[in-house]
Amino acid sequence: MIATADNERHKDAVIIGGGIAGLQSALDLADQGYKVAVVERQASIGGRMISLSKVYPTLDCASCITTPKMSAAAHHENIELLTYTEVDSITPGPNGHTVVVTRKATHVNADKCIGCRLCEYACDTEYPDDFEQGLGSVRAISVAFTNAIPQKAVLDADYCLACGLCLRACPTDAIEFDQQPRQETIHADVVIVASGFQLNALTIKPQYSAAQNQNVISPLTLERLLAPHGPYGRVLRPSDGKIPESIAFVQCAGSRDQSIGVPYCSRVCCMYAIKQAMLLSGSLPTADITIYYMDIRAFGKGYEQFYQNAKAMGINFVRGKVSKIDSVDKDDLLVHVEYTEEPQDCVRKQRHDMVVLAQGMIPQWNPTSFSPVQIGSDGFVATPDSVSPCTTNVPGIFVAGAAAGPKDIVDSIAEAGAAAMEAGRYLSKRAHLDHTARTVALELIA
Repeated sequence: MIATADNERHKDAVIIGGGIAGLQSALDLADQGYKVAVVERQASIGGRMISLSKVYPTLDCASCITTPKMSAAAHHENIELLTYTEVDSITPGPNGHTVVVTRKATHVNADKCIGCRLCEYACDTEYPDDFEQGLGSVRAISVAFTNAIPQKAVLDADYCLACGLCLRACPTDAIEFDQQPRQETIHADVVIVASGFQLNALTIKPQYSAAQNQNVISPLTLERLLAPHGPYGRVLRPSDGKIPESIAFVQCAGSRDQSIGVPYCSRVCCMYAIKQAMLLSGSLPTADITIYYMDIRAFGKGYEQFYQNAKAMGINFVRGKVSKIDSVDKDDLLVHVEYTEEPQDCVRKQRHDMVVLAQGMIPQWNPTSFSPVQIGSDGFVATPDSVSPCTTNVPGIFVAGAAAGPKDIVDSIAEAGAAAMEAGRYLSKRAHLDHTARTVALELIA
């Protein structure tokens, strides 16, 4: 049952997505004096970037970049954060856009919750933590993660036993077991879609044995293993906790492949694999690290030098295509790879302790069913104007970051600023037209 809220919100702009692109757009617009609402489906803003260990090519701490922007957005007087909220529909009209959202039930009164986490400490029910890619566990009621914003607890009704431990532990009586989702309406002049990306399924290519062997992992899982605040505090392979001595990266495992419906290049895979290999080399100095690739695409500023630095560190780059991965002795992996730079192409078998698959980037959110925004053949938001790549087919609706296609953090931030600029111009033009219309009306009355 969804309750209908009585109040309706009026904003200058709605940003769909609270990742790095959405936050940058929100801050740029808010600094110009516009009222902005950020709609985020997760319990915290920060998006994918907040879960990363470091960023390339500078190897700066990802949290050190993201957390200040999260904090700035949370404390900005012109920004309202609507976390744990889903977008139901976007309807253009003569006076702007009507965005209908559903505030999902957290079963915690956000106004009363002080983020003390006593409810979390009291709860004795645990389940796999999505933020830790299933490597760690989280309580049935908890704050999303350590540096989450907002620092408000969320109770997962699917795992709650209704034992009352959190209710008794809460010092402010914030627990509301009977809380229901509620629908709200936001009227805004502009909308910026910054809904980001997700990775296609780890098991999308069954020949890579990800469903049978825990040591075939995703790059996001490796990010958590590398993170100093990750689930283990060091790199251990998931199946048995062994320190891996041989690690392989399989590139284009989810991109450039017509058979799985992802014919395009995901752009970031080569560079994040190189970054992760360099970090692994620092964490595990004696480990053998191999990257199996079809082509290295190092297209950004300083990226080629980053690649050359990795080669100089002793990371093994093998040009070839991996056809199959088999399990050996239960936990180890046997990689079948066709070497394409040999005098005659040959297939070899290499044994590794852990394999990282470069999954393809696909859209996180597809608004086809409830929005007039045109979607391209690749599933991302279409941008028909090549001169202005942040505009969509609908006036007043703009797009930023990976919602428009695969791109890295640097390009996402730059594009978010461009989207905010386009939105600001659109708002300024509307304000001028409204002022002109009022002036003409007053002259006619006079």
